[in-house]
Amino acid sequence: MQRKKLEGLVLDIQAAEKLSRENPAVQSPAAESRRVSTNELRPEAIMADKQKFGYEQTLIYGQYRKDLGSFAKFQAKLLKSKDKKDIGKREPRETYRLLECWYRVVRTWHWVVRKVGEDWIFLALLGIIMALLSFAMDYVIEKMQEAKMLLYEEFSFSLPLQYVGWVLYSLLLIMFATGFTHLMSPQAIGSGIPEMKTILRGVVLKEFLTFRTLVSKVVGLCCSLGSTLPFGKEGPFVHVASIVANLLGKLTSFKAVYENESRRTEMLAAACAVGVACTFAAPIGGVLFSIEVTATYFAVRNYWRGFFGAVCGAVVFRLLAFWFNNTETLTAMFRTSLKTDFPFDPVELLAFSFVGIACGFIGALFILCHRRIVLFTRKHKQMSAFLQKNRFIYPGIITLVVVSLTFPPGFGQFFASMLTHKKALNELFSNITWTENQANSLKDETMLGHWNHPSTNIYVSLVLFIINNFWMAAICNTLPIPAGVFVPVFTIGAAFGRLVGECMAAWFPNGVKSGDTIQKIIPGGYAVVGAASLSGSVTRTISTAVIVFEVTGQISHVLPAVIAVLLSNAVANFFQPSFYDSIINLKRLPYLPNIASSGSWSVYVEDIMVSQVSSISFVSTFKELKEMLETSKHRTYPLVDSP
Repeated sequence: MQRKKLEGLVLDIQAAEKLSRENPAVQSPAAESRRVSTNELRPEAIMADKQKFGYEQTLIYGQYRKDLGSFAKFQAKLLKSKDKKDIGKREPRETYRLLECWYRVVRTWHWVVRKVGEDWIFLALLGIIMALLSFAMDYVIEKMQEAKMLLYEEFSFSLPLQYVGWVLYSLLLIMFATGFTHLMSPQAIGSGIPEMKTILRGVVLKEFLTFRTLVSKVVGLCCSLGSTLPFGKEGPFVHVASIVANLLGKLTSFKAVYENESRRTEMLAAACAVGVACTFAAPIGGVLFSIEVTATYFAVRNYWRGFFGAVCGAVVFRLLAFWFNNTETLTAMFRTSLKTDFPFDPVELLAFSFVGIACGFIGALFILCHRRIVLFTRKHKQMSAFLQKNRFIYPGIITLVVVSLTFPPGFGQFFASMLTHKKALNELFSNITWTENQANSLKDETMLGHWNHPSTNIYVSLVLFIINNFWMAAICNTLPIPAGVFVPVFTIGAAFGRLVGECMAAWFPNGVKSGDTIQKIIPGGYAVVGAASLSGSVTRTISTAVIVFEVTGQISHVLPAVIAVLLSNAVANFFQPSFYDSIINLKRLPYLPNIASSGSWSVYVEDIMVSQVSSISFVSTFKELKEMLETSKHRTYPLVDSP
């Protein structure tokens, strides 16, 4: 009886399957759930599947006794097995395509690195990144300086409001730079070149080349330069370039650079050159300057690295200026138009030599004043502790005094305080003689109006400009913010050279005649020589002469500039160390000193030993012992056989 029921059930199911094949629109749930392969369905398999879910045949449809969750799990299992079987027949997903493309890009990158060379790609990337960063920072700084002038002009209806806006703008920026640098990374304070000089000597300074220091340096430098106080960009940007090089070396593709200590030092030395090159677009001077200020003993094998990175950075930096600043071509930063057919008379070499010697004394005095200011704040313990506890007071007082003196309607009107360093250099390097009032255009008349005040004259304005920028730069570079000193002393030197040139033009209005021809004196040439001389005496470098040639685009005064720089270095070196060595001594950095000269090898021990030594012998008397104890303060005495 049971067998007949089973046969009837099988026949009913076969009939249902036959009906479903003849009419596809009619599908039973059992057939739908069991359709997982193209093999012919067998009655035994159908019954087995249905019994798994408690299937019970009813009059019309039939029913399942088990819950729907078990049925769903079983169907998911079937679908998963089906996906595994058909995975090779389907189109790949979008994620797999992206991963495959990324894998090919990585393999191509490693192939390029292996074929081209790791150092070349590393230095090219470093130069491009630093050029982009330098251009972006210059843009931000320029807009911040323009905002200050716009605020000053908006309050033209009220003199007190002009003063408040003029002072408050710079004060807020300096306060923000002080607080941000202190909280983010105190290692970003100052120039950065003394610390880099210490690192390249083999000393490890913790937290000096980190990402936090990079952010602190960039933000603090933008605020300090945007305040229009006498700060420079070159030194801090050398530090920024070194940090970027260190972070690039940590990438997977450049692990060999980061893990090898010797190669890491070589790349840091090249990064210093890139930093200078991206500041002035001066690759040759940048390489030479970085060697002089950071390295005592330079490996020649690093020479090409510095030049390649510096050229990449300088070219991209000038291309960005060409694309976004609407310049005519890849010109120099402070383009001049000095005469090249007869730039100077040979007799003028004496005047250029005087400029070099005077700049040597001025540079030594600048370093001395800066060090005395720092030592003065340290000498008074109570004042030092108070300023450290209230770190916003010292920057606030200095900023308030400096900005108040540079207020244009006040004392600042007598020394062109409204001009930024860049605008001042462009006017100091001009090709016209100010004392002869050679204004050929509206631009020249505006320039002469900055320096020829109705109450004074050009000479008084230049003297006041030199004196005020001198002490302001010395005291402002003691503030706890990222700041450099190269651009301020560069500007002061240009003003001093311009002063000497204008005096020479007034004393010899027709020029100095030493041969058959006579030409008028060019004061702008003296400004170029003065800028190179003073910056060289402060930093104790000769490469400033090369930097001047590159930033002005003039090589006509190469001989006077080199002579003046050599003389200024000789004079300043006789009185003071370089500005960066002075900071190393003030900070007491673990700096390895220079190897002594060869003359020290001829010094004998007897030249430095103490010959009169108190001693006790076996024949010493009680009186001699008593006198020795009373006269000498030694705690131990040698015992010898005989005196």
